[in-house]
Amino acid sequence: MWGFGDSPHPPPPPSHPGIINAEKSEFNEDQAACGKLCIRRCEFGAEEEWLTLCPEEFLTGHYWALFDGHGGPAAAILAANTLHSCLRRQLEAVVEGLVATRPPMHLSGRCICPSDPQFVEEKGIKAEDLVIGALESAFQECDEVIGRELEASGQVGGCTALVAVSLQGKLYVANAGDSRAILVRRDEIRPLSSEFTPETERQRIQQLAFLYPELLAGEFTRLEFPRRLKGDDLGQKVLFRDHHMRGWSYKRVDKSDLKYPLIHGQGRQARLLGTLAVSRGLGDHQLRVLDTNIQLKPFLLSVPQVTVLDVDQLELQEDDVVVMATDGLWDVLSNEQVAWLVRSFLPGNQEDPHSLSAGWSSQVLEAGPDADTQHTGEGRRSHSGRAGVLR
Repeated sequence: MWGFGDSPHPPPPPSHPGIINAEKSEFNEDQAACGKLCIRRCEFGAEEEWLTLCPEEFLTGHYWALFDGHGGPAAAILAANTLHSCLRRQLEAVVEGLVATRPPMHLSGRCICPSDPQFVEEKGIKAEDLVIGALESAFQECDEVIGRELEASGQVGGCTALVAVSLQGKLYVANAGDSRAILVRRDEIRPLSSEFTPETERQRIQQLAFLYPELLAGEFTRLEFPRRLKGDDLGQKVLFRDHHMRGWSYKRVDKSDLKYPLIHGQGRQARLLGTLAVSRGLGDHQLRVLDTNIQLKPFLLSVPQVTVLDVDQLELQEDDVVVMATDGLWDVLSNEQVAWLVRSFLPGNQEDPHSLSAGWSSQVLEAGPDADTQHTGEGRRSHSGRAGVLR
């Protein structure tokens, strides 16, 4: 559990004292980062290089992030130490547009077409769109860095990423994975992100398989059926749906339909190519389906979905908080249960962050017999996931 950071630029790695690690090693698959974003003012020079005009900060914001790794901790650790730097660079590249009344068509200041401002206005482009674009580009840049680093070191793995950025009176929540953020107010619970799983992105994944069937190597069917088909289903008319369908129809089963489904299972048990439970995230460049050469990376997106919260207009109160957590929490508690915990526990436990973290963990455990835990194959329980509260 952690809150607003006030560390110097750049934002700190997960070992920063503003982050309570919940008795976990700094090298586990769950990572967090927070800190201050100091964005410098730059100008596009005649030699087409970005030149720093002022070494002092020009625009400041704050950054919080959670990373849930799989296949090893390497990707999550790299993301926690890299993504904030990628974001700072992307924001510095557009900072002149951020502080303008309306983002100009040309950052160089040269207006080639006199109607450029009109075109920008007609498309409704605002400063917040530049922040959204910077977040999307930063996630992609970080994904490329992780890919290069893991390949060079012979490591594997990936991670989901949930990021919150406070800048110019707005809160930007960027999510790539199955983590979740909610705003808890006295009389309101507002979702700030959507979770991405093979099920929620079924149509996108199926469409990719339709456009590039070679990605399935003849081993999988892109069609969805209510259950895995068997030999006895051959020739029968069964329910199915393809990438262009939200509803269902019937088709007669042929041999190709008996292949393993592109997406198999329901809910949290759904798997992409029988391997991965998430459809967006960072890393996984080397991930392949077991005993095949089929890559999962083409089906995975590193681009986040970004939600914008106008903090100034909301008139937030002292006891309003944003809860960010990985699936280790949301698998066992609902938005309403988490909101109840926040409202009942936080008011009297704000002074000592360590006792706050310990108290939060105990409250979560008391909320249900299996809260904040996941069962292992032998019936044992292991603590999983990470949660943060922003005030």
